[in-house]
Amino acid sequence: MVAWIFPGQGSQYVGMGRTFCEESAQLKEFLGISGRMLGFDLLTMMLEGPERELTLTQNAQPAILSLSVALSDVLREVGAKPDIVAGLSLGEFTALTIAGSLEYADALRLVRMRGMAMQDTISPGKGSMAAIIGLQDEVVERICSETSSSEEVIVANYNCPGQVVVSGLTEKVKVVMESCKREGAKRCVELSVSAPFHSRFLQPVGEILREFLDGVKVSPPKIPVVSNVTGDLFPEDPNEIKELLISQTYCPVRWEQSIRRMIQLGVDKFIEVGPGKVLSGFMKKIDRSVTVNNTDSESLEALREFQEIAN
Repeated sequence: MVAWIFPGQGSQYVGMGRTFCEESAQLKEFLGISGRMLGFDLLTMMLEGPERELTLTQNAQPAILSLSVALSDVLREVGAKPDIVAGLSLGEFTALTIAGSLEYADALRLVRMRGMAMQDTISPGKGSMAAIIGLQDEVVERICSETSSSEEVIVANYNCPGQVVVSGLTEKVKVVMESCKREGAKRCVELSVSAPFHSRFLQPVGEILREFLDGVKVSPPKIPVVSNVTGDLFPEDPNEIKELLISQTYCPVRWEQSIRRMIQLGVDKFIEVGPGKVLSGFMKKIDRSVTVNNTDSESLEALREFQEIAN
């Protein structure tokens, strides 16, 4: 079985998709149309920057989604297809789009709105996130609970063995980082983000998303999609899908569990579709026995070769 996995925020970079745009007028036009749908020049921002604008949550999220969908279309044109899909945080919207659960235009507007709400929901500097490398999940969870009994800091991303991300109030995140260092963490790195994603402080974003989703048609996925929130398959009921997308905003991302669930279901080939190679790196730490490929920095000719490894 083949899984396509889609990256989340942080995988964007200035120049993303440049080679593909040079080789395919159709792909370039798709990205241009995506920007016009949102009312700004998304394509130029992706190719030329400035970086400070591209990294804004409200811009990075539609940029990653649009390139991931465009590359998925290229793969499907050469005959490749996934048996199951999943995406990290933002990437979950891409996965649901590829699975036919969300229309592309709706997904694009959703992630743009989601990004704007994420930036505005908490005062700049009040919340932050940090990657903790080299400690077991349980140790970091214990440190978070000892630091705050009211979930002012939590483990927000379970990325792979030995790497989690904590999220919450900046002052509490710093305490957790110092405690983790004392416990023997190899590295503790504060992330360059605008808000404490996937923590209770983002619940207002979930309610904004709920209001928007009320006017969006969500269909049962045509292929299985694995949820960040549960680490298991999305239900077919559209209302339940909406609820999971809402709660995903402020609930932890169980990425390692999601990958292990797909392997349990029989997946032995993974393709990371979109900018960057972050998920490919996680895969090497989760299970080295599976095959992992990615579309980053490849030519269209190289993508055509994916037909053999993607079926």
